[in-house]
Amino acid sequence: MERHFGLDWLRIGAFGLLIFYHIGMVFVPWDFHVKTAHPLEWVAIPMLATNSWRLLLLFVVSGYASRALLMKGGGAGAFAGSRSKRLLIPLLFGVIVVIPLQPWVEVTTKFGYAGSLWTFWLHDYFRFGTLAGIILPTWQHLWFVVYLWVYTMALAIGIALLHRLPLQTLFDRLFGNVTVWLIPVIWLILVAAWLFPGARETHALFGDWVAHAQYLPGFLFGFALAGSKPAFAAIGRWWRPAAIVAVVSYAVVATIEWNWPGSAMPWPYGQAFSWARAVQGWSTIVALIGFADTHWNRDHPWRAMLTEAVFPFYIIHQTIIVGVEYLLLPFGLPAGVEFAILVVTTVAGCWAFYLIGREVGWLRPLIGLRARVAPPVSSDTRPAII
Repeated sequence: MERHFGLDWLRIGAFGLLIFYHIGMVFVPWDFHVKTAHPLEWVAIPMLATNSWRLLLLFVVSGYASRALLMKGGGAGAFAGSRSKRLLIPLLFGVIVVIPLQPWVEVTTKFGYAGSLWTFWLHDYFRFGTLAGIILPTWQHLWFVVYLWVYTMALAIGIALLHRLPLQTLFDRLFGNVTVWLIPVIWLILVAAWLFPGARETHALFGDWVAHAQYLPGFLFGFALAGSKPAFAAIGRWWRPAAIVAVVSYAVVATIEWNWPGSAMPWPYGQAFSWARAVQGWSTIVALIGFADTHWNRDHPWRAMLTEAVFPFYIIHQTIIVGVEYLLLPFGLPAGVEFAILVVTTVAGCWAFYLIGREVGWLRPLIGLRARVAPPVSSDTRPAII
C-alpha cells in the first residue's frame, strides 16, 4: 500500500484548523472553558464553516492511516497492541499532566474556586467525582484519542472475526460511484433529523450516541477507502460538484445562523439548518479528499516533520489557549489583539513542546512520538571508511 501524501497534508491542515477553531471558541458565545469578556455573536459564522466536518474528517483520515499501519504486518493482535501503546500512553500523560490547567481555569473564572493550580491538582483534580458540575479527572479535548482507541480496538476485533468475509468487495460495489457522496449524506441527515434530533455530543464516551453514529462509520469508511480504487475513482469524478454543494449548503447554514444567532430556530428553519449542515459536512469531506488526491499527493521536505508534529500539537494546544487567555483576562484587551496574541503564543508553544519533547528520549512516547530505536551495535572494531 503506497503512502498517500495528499491525505497526510489533509491531516496536517485539519489539525491546523483545529487550533484556530479552539482559539475561536474563546470569542464565540458558545460554552468553553474560558471566555473573553465580551463574546462576539458574528464569530459563529466562520466557525460554522468547519464545524460540520472537521472532526469527521479527522476520523476518516485516521481510519485510512489505520489501514496503512495494519498492512505493515503482524495481524490484528499486533495492530491493536501497537495502537494501544501509541494512543494510551500520551492519553494518560495528557490527563495527568497537560489537562489539569483547563478545568482549574474553568472553575476559577466561572465558579470562584479560590485554590491555586497546585492545590487543585493535589486535592481536587483526582477526586473521581464532580466539582462545580465538572467530572474530574477529565480528558477534555483528548476525548478524540479515547474515541479513536475504542474504534481501533473494535476494528481489530472485527478484522480478527470477519476477515474471511468479502467486505472490501462489498464496499467497492456500494461506494464505487456517486453513492460515495450520497449514502453518507443521507446517513448524516438521518442521524441529525431522525435518530438524534437536537442532540449534542457529550464526549463522555458512554451514551454519546450522536457522536458514535457519525464518527465510527467515518473511521470505518476511511479504513475501507484505503483499499478501494473504485471509491477513490468515484471521489475523483464527483469532488468538484461536491465542493459546489458544500459552499451552497454552508451559505444556508450561515444565513439561518445570522438571522437566529444563539437561539432556538423556528420551524422549518431549524430542520433546514440540520439538513444543510449534514450536506455541507460530507460534501466538504468528499471535496477535500478529491482535491488532496488530485493536487496534494506529492512529498515535500516539511511533510515528514509536520506529520510527526501533529500529535504533540494536538495534545498541548488547548491547554496553551486556555492558559494564555486566563492571563489576558485582567487586561481587558480588544478582541482582535487577544486573538493575535493567542495565535502567536499557541503556535509558538506547540512548536516548543514538540521540538523539545522530540529530543528527550523518555518524553517522546508521552507526547505521542515513537521511541527512538538505538542503532545496532557492531562487533567490527575496524575504523569506518569515509
